[in-house]
Amino acid sequence: MRVIRATEPSTEGFPAFYRVVWDAHVAELSDLSVDERNRCMDVVVRVEHALRTALPEGLRPDKINLAALGNMVPHLHWHVIARYRWDSHFPSPVWAVAVHAAPQDRIAALQAALPAVEASMKQSLAVAGLR
Repeated sequence: MRVIRATEPSTEGFPAFYRVVWDAHVAELSDLSVDERNRCMDVVVRVEHALRTALPEGLRPDKINLAALGNMVPHLHWHVIARYRWDSHFPSPVWAVAVHAAPQDRIAALQAALPAVEASMKQSLAVAGLR
C-alpha cells in the first residue's frame, strides 16, 4: 500500500489531495480479505487524521472528502481530499465545475504546510506497522 500526494493537472488547486493505493491489482474493496480491508481503511483514516490535526490552525480543512471511484483505473485506491470553504469547487466535488477562484495565498500556505503533514502521516503509519 502506498500513500501519495496527487499532483497531476486535474488536482491543481487542491494541494492536500492524497491517494491511498492498494499495491495488488484488485478492483473493489470487497476483493480484499477482512484483515486487508481493515488495514486499508486504517491507512485511509490515518491520512485523514493527519490532515485534520497536523495542519496549523487556519489551514485545517472544513471537510475531508473520501472517495473510491476507480471508474477510469480499475485498481483499488482511495482519494483523501482536504476541502475548504474557499476552494474553487466548494461545496461541490473536486471533479465538478469550479464555482469561483481560490485564493492563491491560501493554496501556497497550504502547500508549504504539507511536508509537516506528510511527516505526521509517516510517523502514524510507522507506529501502526503500516507504510
